[in-house]
Amino acid sequence: MSWDTQPFFIVSSGRSGTAMLHKVLETAGDIEMHHEYMVHIAQPLGARRYMGLAESEEVARVLRNTHAAAIRYTTAGHWGDSSNKLSWLIPEMAALLPEAKFVHLVRDGRKVAGSYFRKLFAECYDDRSVAVLQAHLDDPVKNPPPPPEKKYWWPIPRDPQFHAYDQFERIAWHWAEVNRVIAQSLAALPPERSHFARLEDLYVSPSGVKGLFHFLNLPYRDEHFAMFARPHNVNRPEDELLTVEQAVRFDALAGAMMAKFDYAGTPEYVVNY
Repeated sequence: MSWDTQPFFIVSSGRSGTAMLHKVLETAGDIEMHHEYMVHIAQPLGARRYMGLAESEEVARVLRNTHAAAIRYTTAGHWGDSSNKLSWLIPEMAALLPEAKFVHLVRDGRKVAGSYFRKLFAECYDDRSVAVLQAHLDDPVKNPPPPPEKKYWWPIPRDPQFHAYDQFERIAWHWAEVNRVIAQSLAALPPERSHFARLEDLYVSPSGVKGLFHFLNLPYRDEHFAMFARPHNVNRPEDELLTVEQAVRFDALAGAMMAKFDYAGTPEYVVNY
């Protein structure tokens, strides 16, 4: 049983390098590292919390019985979870674990949207899964909640305009909204509890990786930076730019958030696998 473990969480929109950070950080020594720990619980819980279907007390109870319990019983000096699913649950996690640290990992939203749209198919905001969850929201008595599969549990806003979005636009909205929620949640914490990192900066210079390791109180080695040279969690090792039409639609929904993270005005890049 561990009473002095340092817990930390990598939060993001997804498709932003969380799997890569999991691979890198698990080599840092005395650490128990996870990627999307208890995803079948955390993802529905996060979506329900955002949509107002779960109160803070329920969230705290579930996190106490999962993540907090795992941290209590680990034998490692550090316990980390690199998971976009916790992005909606930061306030409760921060209150439950006052010693926990958070890393806000951001990637160019055009690459995130393109990756979700082209590579995950029916796992992210597909028409049928969205319709199933929306039917449950509209009439939970007639339509019980769907099973805890990833494809069903993506937050739906209470905004009639969202109903007119296609799959690509839903993904673009998601990138902007989840990063807004993360930034807002972390701004409410003492500054020493959070760290901001752009994925692109981590593979350009060792200084970004060193800063991340320093924040987490982990020993840095040169091979940690070298590991960023090859993308991880790639089910299809190919990449392409958004079409002109997609780029316009993405900018309409997420342009303000792109500017916040200094991506506005920069050309979209192609990932070389």
